[in-house]
Amino acid sequence: LQNENYEVLKFYSAKEALACIETTEVDLAILDIMLPDISGFTLCQKIRERQCTYPIIMLTAKDEEIDKITGLTLGADDYITKPFRPL
Repeated sequence: LQNENYEVLKFYSAKEALACIETTEVDLAILDIMLPDISGFTLCQKIRERQCTYPIIMLTAKDEEIDKITGLTLGADDYITKPFRPL
């Protein structure tokens, strides 16, 4: 993304990410499910509860079907599992 001149902000906890979205204009969120404080599922839900409409992509190693269904049900726009092979 940086190679395409997007500003990339990295957060290592949901608490940091939630604080950022209160003060920063966001165009896209890429979330992992396994965060140290709350799950990426809960973070996704909290983002949507704040009426944020930007796309949310879950990018995670959790590849169970129930995880995919949960992520999409809670407001993610896409769910991508790692590892993946980019073209």
